[in-house]
Amino acid sequence: MNQSESLFTNRDLKNLVLPLFMEQLLTMLVGIADIFIVSFVGEAAVSGVSLVNSFNTIFIYLFTALASGGAVVISQYIGRNEPKIAGEASSQLFTSSVLFSIVTAVLILLINRPLMRMMFGQVEQDVMAACVTYLRISAYSYPALAIYNAGAALYRSFGKTSTTMYISLIANTINIAGNLIGVFVLKAGVAGVAYPSFISRTFSAIAITILCFGGKNPVQYHVKWILSWKKKLQYQMLRIAIPNGVESGVFQLVKVALSSVVALFGTYQIAANGIAQSIWGMAALVCVTMGPVFITVIGQCMGAGDTQAADYYFRKLLKITLLFSLVWNGLIFAVTPILMHFYSLAEETKHLVIVLVLIHNICNAVAFPFADPFGKGLRATGDVKFTTAISLFTTVGVRLVFSVLFGITLNLGVVGIAYAMCLDWIIRGIIFWIRFKKNKWKQCKVI
Repeated sequence: MNQSESLFTNRDLKNLVLPLFMEQLLTMLVGIADIFIVSFVGEAAVSGVSLVNSFNTIFIYLFTALASGGAVVISQYIGRNEPKIAGEASSQLFTSSVLFSIVTAVLILLINRPLMRMMFGQVEQDVMAACVTYLRISAYSYPALAIYNAGAALYRSFGKTSTTMYISLIANTINIAGNLIGVFVLKAGVAGVAYPSFISRTFSAIAITILCFGGKNPVQYHVKWILSWKKKLQYQMLRIAIPNGVESGVFQLVKVALSSVVALFGTYQIAANGIAQSIWGMAALVCVTMGPVFITVIGQCMGAGDTQAADYYFRKLLKITLLFSLVWNGLIFAVTPILMHFYSLAEETKHLVIVLVLIHNICNAVAFPFADPFGKGLRATGDVKFTTAISLFTTVGVRLVFSVLFGITLNLGVVGIAYAMCLDWIIRGIIFWIRFKKNKWKQCKVI
């Protein structure tokens, strides 16, 4: 192995991947536990929390997009062996995250009730009351969520993913314990599950921020950098963050549109699609995990100006993703028929869930690694405009259009929507692979 190929040893990659995967898995399991506990409050509470969570996802994606832009810049400065500027970039990420999240939170707090009426005005009064309560308390936690994402981006950029895993473990324990106390001891209803999320996110934000000031880290926050405004560094981060945010926003709008399409297919298909999507989320964990790994590794290689190393790790990380994803998706599919025994559903619905999971998991294992984590690697090189344009095209021009064509015109229902989703991934993955093979990304610059 030459020097370029030894920048990240197998041990280094394992130490990056496994803690990230465990953190994502833990978050997913806690989300399932949250909904289970909320169900004891009543159907109105479950409905309200579910509706607001779908809305909150928009802001979670925006905060994540901002942190991802920062992670690319920080990783490249670390790769260039400029820890001081990497520290300035991470401090600037903290500043922009605080400002953006506070503005967002204040706006939501000012218009939360009219906003909920505009979006979900047809729901019953008790569901609307649950929506308003949960959204208001959720908005309090937006700054904490953004601050944690900024700190996590820094730690992942220099490879200490185990730190964010341990913080997540403690925070999620606080959340579950708080939910149990809020619902069963204090009888606080929706507020009893909302405030624990606020408390756990606040803990995460405080913990990661204190650690980011740690002098033993290769890159740290500094107060003087946080209190300043460096246009160059902000531009470098926003140049990546804004396209990511636009892409995430469009993706959420398409999901909303597809929810309206699904509503046309009848009760059993709606139920099967909802259950399948919860299983899809678990199946997608490998690719969700590998995205930040691609950003860290490829970003550092490009920052060092070593395109040969970047080429090598593109291929190596893709092989790891494909192998890991094949095993994980196969395991999730094998468990799905067993899981169906615990649902009180008609056999027709259970069969449709299994079919949907099979379609998703095959494509998630072999196509999604090219479409998502591999695409994040291309973004880490600075190839942002192209990857964003392709992602927007396939999301709208392929997924949305072919969902209508397959689902309604060809009368395939939710199976047609699943086919359209897979077609989106396949086309996007092929284009990204061709882009990689043509080496256009080697000419991109971030810093």
